[in-house]
Amino acid sequence: MAGVSLKCGDCGTLLKSVEEAQEHAELTKHANFVESTEAVLNLVCSSCGKPCRSKTESDLHTKRTGHTEFVDKTSEAAKPISLEAPKPEKDLEMEEAGGGSSSQEEEMIVPEVNQQLLSELEEMGFPKERATRALHFSGNVSLEAAANWIVEHENDPDIDQMPLVPASSKKPEAAKSSLTPEEIKQKQQELRERARKKKEEEEKRMEREREKERIRVGRELLEAKRIEEENERKRLLALRKAEKEEEQRAREKIRQKLEEDKAERRRKLGLPPEDPAVAKPSAPPVEEKKSFLPVRPATKAEQMRECLRAIKQNHKDDDAKVKTAFNTLLTFAKNVATNPNEEKYRKIRVTNPNFQDRVGKLKGSIEFLQLCGFEKIEGGEFLYLPREKVDIAVLHSAGSELNSAINNPFFGVL
Repeated sequence: MAGVSLKCGDCGTLLKSVEEAQEHAELTKHANFVESTEAVLNLVCSSCGKPCRSKTESDLHTKRTGHTEFVDKTSEAAKPISLEAPKPEKDLEMEEAGGGSSSQEEEMIVPEVNQQLLSELEEMGFPKERATRALHFSGNVSLEAAANWIVEHENDPDIDQMPLVPASSKKPEAAKSSLTPEEIKQKQQELRERARKKKEEEEKRMEREREKERIRVGRELLEAKRIEEENERKRLLALRKAEKEEEQRAREKIRQKLEEDKAERRRKLGLPPEDPAVAKPSAPPVEEKKSFLPVRPATKAEQMRECLRAIKQNHKDDDAKVKTAFNTLLTFAKNVATNPNEEKYRKIRVTNPNFQDRVGKLKGSIEFLQLCGFEKIEGGEFLYLPREKVDIAVLHSAGSELNSAINNPFFGVL
């Protein structure tokens, strides 16, 4: 049996002629065609006469137009297929005239569409390329079919590219009818509403994704913050423990020093040594533990206290002079702590007579100022505290030790 159609080996489409196969190859780039005995389906719409070559095409036509009745004219249209490619009219004319030249390469042109439907789509706000593409691929049937095609294919990358077809292709059939101006406005509003809803759904989806990402990042930040706070809490606990141990050791040293001073005074006064049985039991010595955490403030405070005690011990017969020295040192510390940017408070001339009379001659005073951060410069002529080395906490600690020494009449005695 002779073949009645050409079948595309790539997509399975049935074509009635070589001309249709060539057009199909131009549009799809498919090049594998075989002769088939299967006739091309020819369903003709009873309402508008549009031919449909597949069940899918007829279902799509029904969905777009509402037409449901079709007449099957497949057997009437089936005829043996000619495998010779049709020659263009120009070549036929040249053959008749004796020219006999071969046909030129077929030209691709913009398909002809219904101009009335095209202008109505442009009035609805669609670009000419999109409107032409919609009319061409929807069958140039109606405005509604073209509008539906635009909505279904609005995400196609080539939707705004002008379609091209071979110049020999058939002209499209004229549209049956068009919409009234009121229907155009209504359809335009429906299209806008559908596009708006689709855009809102996409935005909601993106917002949900962003919210999930924010929650994930937030959880990670909270976990990192929790770990950091836990480590800081452990560090502070260890620091406080080390400070308490250091303070306990300092108190024990002070107690032992007081006991020694008390025994020395009793010896000088000619009193017998205190009976150990009556003496209060001493606290067990604290085992020295090495601390790997900074305890500089407590150590400096102890050193400052020892300097002040040395000043008191070396001049215990001249309380007025000791008190003057303590008050002068307190003024130096307070001025620097209050005005750290003023250089005049951070620089002291050691050779100044007033300074020597009040502070310089008392052993332990210069050492106390050095513990506050002062450094000797210019061969020891000046004591200078650089701005970047001003430590307000150390200065406050010095002030506290000085106030305690000034207000405690028994400081350095017991």
